[in-house]
Amino acid sequence: MTGQIPRLSKVNLFTLLSLWMELFPAVEAQRQKSQEKEEGKHGPLGDNEMARVSTDKKQVKKTGLVVVKNMKIVGLHCSSEDLHAGKIALIKHGSRLKNCDLYFSRKPCSACLKMIVNGSAFERQVEALPEEMVSWLEPSGLQQVFQAAGVNRISYWPADPEISLLSGASGSEDAKLDAKAVERLKSNSRAHVCVLLQPLVCFMVQFVEETSHKCDFIQKISKTLPDANVDFYSECRQERVKEYEMLFLVSNEELHKQILMTIGLENLCENPYFSNLRQNMKDLILLLATVASSVPNFKHYGFYSGNTEQINEIHNQSLPQEVARHCMVQARLLAYRTEDHKTGVGAVIWAEGKSRNCDGTGAMYFIGCGYNAFPAGSEYADFPNMDDKQKDREIRKFRYIIHAEQNALTFRCQEIKPEEKSMIFVTKCPCDECVPLIKGAGIKQIYAGDVDVGKKKADISYMRFGELEGVSKFTWQLNPSGTCVLEQNEPESRESKYLQGLY
Repeated sequence: MTGQIPRLSKVNLFTLLSLWMELFPAVEAQRQKSQEKEEGKHGPLGDNEMARVSTDKKQVKKTGLVVVKNMKIVGLHCSSEDLHAGKIALIKHGSRLKNCDLYFSRKPCSACLKMIVNGSAFERQVEALPEEMVSWLEPSGLQQVFQAAGVNRISYWPADPEISLLSGASGSEDAKLDAKAVERLKSNSRAHVCVLLQPLVCFMVQFVEETSHKCDFIQKISKTLPDANVDFYSECRQERVKEYEMLFLVSNEELHKQILMTIGLENLCENPYFSNLRQNMKDLILLLATVASSVPNFKHYGFYSGNTEQINEIHNQSLPQEVARHCMVQARLLAYRTEDHKTGVGAVIWAEGKSRNCDGTGAMYFIGCGYNAFPAGSEYADFPNMDDKQKDREIRKFRYIIHAEQNALTFRCQEIKPEEKSMIFVTKCPCDECVPLIKGAGIKQIYAGDVDVGKKKADISYMRFGELEGVSKFTWQLNPSGTCVLEQNEPESRESKYLQGLY
C-alpha cells in the first residue's frame, strides 16, 4: 500500500538497516576512536566512521546483517573483533535460520558462506526422508524439501565485499581467491544468493529530506539556536553523504566494474544496468545519510533523563549517546514504512544481557521492531485514514491504526526478560494508549522525543508519559547537568564543531 506519501519498500528497508548496522558503535570501535583522538590521528572519514574501516593485513571489512523471516526482522547483527556477521548469525540463531532471508552490507566471505549453505544441504535432506516418500516426490516437491531445509535467500550490497578487493597490497590475491571460492559455493548452493535493490519511489528522497528536517530532534535544536543564521542540518547531511559514499560506494566506476566482475556480477557491468545500479546505490546512501542526520551528534544534545534528583544514578544506567542515537536512527528508518499518510512513527526494542556476547553489538541484542500501520492483512481504504481535522469522528483513523510500539511488541522475536535491561526507542513521544503497554511488557527504559508531552490532540493524547513511574525515560534534550561536556571516551563530532564555528 502506497497511500498518499512515498513509502520505503521492505527490501530497501532491510538493505538500509544492514548498511546502518555496519556502523554500529561497538565497544572496540569506541575504544579505537578514543585512542586515535588521543594520538591526534584523523583519517579521511568522519570521527564516527574512522574506526569502522579495518586496516589489518587481511583487509576484512566490518559487515552489517539483517535476518528476516516471513518479511519480519528477527535479528540485527554486525561483525565483532573476532567473528564475522554471518558466523554470529549462525551462532545466535542456529536452526532458526530455516527459511530466513539474510541481508548483508557486503558480500559475505567464503568462511561465512560455506557455513550458511551447509545448513541447506539438499542431499542430506533427501537422505533423511523415507524411501517411499522420495519415490513419489516430483522435482517441484524436492525443491520444497530443500526450501524448508535452511536459509532461503542471501542478499548483499554490490560494492566492496567482506574480504576487501580495494587493497593493492599483497592481500589482494587472497581476496580474489576468496571471491572465487564464494562464487563456487554460490553455484552449488540451493539458497538464492543475489543482489536485491529496488529503485526508490518517486519523490522518496525529497520526502525523506523534508520530514527529517522537520522531525522532533532537529526542530528542538533549531528552537534553541534562534540567532544562528545557519542551516546546520544541511551541513551535517552533506558531511554524512561524503562519509557514507566513501564507505559504501566504490568511487571509481571502472574499479567498481572490476569488483563486480570478480564477485560474479558481470551482467551488471554493461549499461544501462551499471548506471542504474550506481544510481540506485547513490539514492539509498543519500537517504541513509539524510535519516542519520536527523538525530545529529551534537554534544550539547542527547537522550537524557529529566529526573534531576536521581540524575547521576540514572545516567550510569543509560546507554552511551552514540549507541542511543544509532538505535533511534533505526527507528527513524522504520518510520518510512508507515501506512499513515500524515505521520510516520518507528519503534525498535533492544535488551542488554548481563555479559558481553559474540556480537559486534556487545551485550545488546535485538527484541523487535515496528511502525504505525493498519492491522496486518488489511488493504488500503479498508479503514478510515482521516486525521483530527475531520469533524466526523467516525471516519478518523485513530481507533484503527496500530501504533509503532504496539507492532514492535506484537511481532517481537524474543521475550522480554525481567532480570535484564530492556529499552524501546520511539521516534515520537509514546501516547496514552502505548505507555501502559510499554510498562506492562516490563521494558525498563524509553528513549523518545518529548515535543508532544502533556498535549491532547483530539482522539489521541500524551498525558501519561510525563506521569510514568517505574520506567526510566530518556528524552532528546540539552544535557541537564549544564556542563555541556563530551561524554567520557566520546569523540567530538563534525556537527558539534560546525555549531561552534570550529569546522
